[in-house]
Amino acid sequence: MLANPTTGSMEWFEEGEDYDYHQEIARSRYADMLHDKDRNVKYYQGIRAAVNRVKERGEKAIVLDIGTGTGLLSMMAASAGADFCYAIEVFKPMANVAVKIVEKNGFSDKIKIINKHSTEVTVGPDGDMQCRANILVTELFDTELIGEGALPSYEHAHKYLVQEGCEAVPHRATVYAQLVESRRMWSWKKLFPVHVEAEDGEKILVPPSEMENCPGVPSVCDIQLNQMPSSDFSTLSDVVTMFSVDFSKPVQSASTYYRVQLEPVKSGKAQIVLSWWDIDMDPLGMINCTMAPYWVKPTSALQWRDHWMQCVYFLPREEPVLQGEKLYLTACRDEYSVWYNLQKAREGENKADEEEHKADARVESPVCRCRAHLLWNRPRFGELNDQNRTRQYIKALRKVLKTDSVCLCISDGSLLPMLAHCLGAKQFLKANHLEDKIKIIEARPELLKPSHLEDKKISVLVGEPFFTTSLLPWHNLYFWYARTAVSTHLASSVTVLPQSASLHVMIVEFQDLWRIRSPCGTCEGFDVQIMDDMIKDSLNFRESKEAEPHPLWEYPCKSLSDPQEALTFDFTKTVPQHCLSTEGSLKLLRKGKSHGAVLWMEYHLTADISVSTGLMQISNEKGNCEWNPHCKQAVYFFSSVIESEILSDPTAVTYAINFDTKTGEIAMDFKLL
Repeated sequence: MLANPTTGSMEWFEEGEDYDYHQEIARSRYADMLHDKDRNVKYYQGIRAAVNRVKERGEKAIVLDIGTGTGLLSMMAASAGADFCYAIEVFKPMANVAVKIVEKNGFSDKIKIINKHSTEVTVGPDGDMQCRANILVTELFDTELIGEGALPSYEHAHKYLVQEGCEAVPHRATVYAQLVESRRMWSWKKLFPVHVEAEDGEKILVPPSEMENCPGVPSVCDIQLNQMPSSDFSTLSDVVTMFSVDFSKPVQSASTYYRVQLEPVKSGKAQIVLSWWDIDMDPLGMINCTMAPYWVKPTSALQWRDHWMQCVYFLPREEPVLQGEKLYLTACRDEYSVWYNLQKAREGENKADEEEHKADARVESPVCRCRAHLLWNRPRFGELNDQNRTRQYIKALRKVLKTDSVCLCISDGSLLPMLAHCLGAKQFLKANHLEDKIKIIEARPELLKPSHLEDKKISVLVGEPFFTTSLLPWHNLYFWYARTAVSTHLASSVTVLPQSASLHVMIVEFQDLWRIRSPCGTCEGFDVQIMDDMIKDSLNFRESKEAEPHPLWEYPCKSLSDPQEALTFDFTKTVPQHCLSTEGSLKLLRKGKSHGAVLWMEYHLTADISVSTGLMQISNEKGNCEWNPHCKQAVYFFSSVIESEILSDPTAVTYAINFDTKTGEIAMDFKLL
């Protein structure tokens, strides 16, 4: 039983037994990895070199490939001359596809697919593997390197599945870090003071001290750091090597820490640690695959990839640092995650002090104590700290509030009640909320009673609207359903803010994001079309294809059409019984590949004040788009991306969009003309 994110109602969803499997495949990053030319070429070079080293010693080359996916790395090994490969894949549908791909490429006699977790694999005459392997090939990494359980898998493999002194591809991984100051990134971790100009002077809303001093949550913030303009951060240190893992030797997964000394190259506020890794495919480090961002390797061509990005870590607190002073940066890790600490070296520190310092460095994983980091994700912190957006809401509230207004706010973890309070609203009630100072009503909108409202009628109903359960832009229409549920408590002359919302649509060409859905065909000479077909089947599994949420500030695209308003939702009235439907056409104004449509919501707070959750502006004649950085937009990929059949120069795209008011779901269909 699930809560419908748009209507808020608790519903039974009966999904077919294949539903989870299709979701997993459709949202997988297999296509993205197969398109990662840099990764594939380097793995192939590393595997060839490892097989040659084993052969030169006069040994048979027996390969263990953990997390084989499509079987690609095992096929590389077999074609490089490996005598036999054991390829392990725990996800059954993927293992079945790997069997078919291996067979289609003619390697069935050289590759055995084992559908198990690597820790359950047995070795011996009757085991899954006849003998231990002498070449270990894996691709178990995520953006944080260790987040997918690479360390425990390696630890187990060295104990039970591979020979001592085996070759490993990759041979080693190295994690790098750089200390930076960035108001933009820091705004994803803490709430800044809010300045409100009221009639009786300026008021400042400050976060409570437990929020101010909270270390936040340990989960990594992974982003496409190459889309972060250099004006949004200031590097305070050189890049330092935090730690390396040699995969050809036994690996320890137990919690540990690594400490490096650094001296800031500039004075400033140390707030953020940016981090990434590279892998050497060979012992000499001649074959290297790096995730380094643009300012670290400005001369090399950057490979776009979405399966491995870069990490943003937040220090527990802001530390003022001076150029040239001695600091210790500590990376702590457990089996699956990493977190950072910064300490200042003490004056005249000796060896004993340093040991004591090391003991201090072994800190526990950060735990959120203020609960705000559990309620709000990082983009939401950024949104609440967006001063321009806050000013729009203050301006709108000023227009609708009177001193005797009785207000009700329906939104998750919103600052609107405090803003309204500062602007002189005497009576403020709040549904579904956690803050104090204002009457909090712990009841779902449909369970609201007159006694909750002290028998008063609501004269102003407000919402941002924002709800933590929303994934797609239109899920925040829950505000409309909540407004409908409380309608008996509203005064006949009630003011609703926002008064309406509109769904907007635009056709775009993506610079790179299309790759996550595009078929690969062949990869380094191997036929992987069976994988393409499986992804396509999963995307078509539901009757209509669905839009998917993406933060488009990280994924550059250019507009091929003007943006168009497709549907309007009138919050001054209750949700209608009938569906809302629209049809229209978008003229293509620029040449380019029509990869898909982007959809977003705009909220009309008052007749002349609106906020957009999507397009902020088209910044030049080329059609480059600037997107709201705090929201995910909905992307509907056209079938031409998924099937690689590009129509020759379409001139327009027609659309049909239907909003089912019963289910709160939006169905859409697009045709290229």
